[in-house]
Amino acid sequence: MSRFDQAKMLLQVKKIQKELQKQVITVEQGDGAVRVEITGEQKIKKVHIDPDSVDLDDIAQLERWIEDAVRDAIQQSQKVAAEKMQPMMGALGNLGL
Repeated sequence: MSRFDQAKMLLQVKKIQKELQKQVITVEQGDGAVRVEITGEQKIKKVHIDPDSVDLDDIAQLERWIEDAVRDAIQQSQKVAAEKMQPMMGALGNLGL
């Protein structure tokens, strides 16, 4: 692979990274009691808790909703990143990476 092809590929990877930074995935648990927003780069942007949907006598349930929402958000962001990077994987393999 020529240096030109490598430079072109690097630009494409950087473009995908910027797209992932801007992409926001939203996951809800507990019928909207907990909402997590995460970027395609797996950075949590926001965790929202609807106080009207939370039973303060059952904090364990709230904790489970938060854990589930964060886990689902991370999984979804990983899937999005993998889908965007898929076309690049074969080319990266040609570089020995």
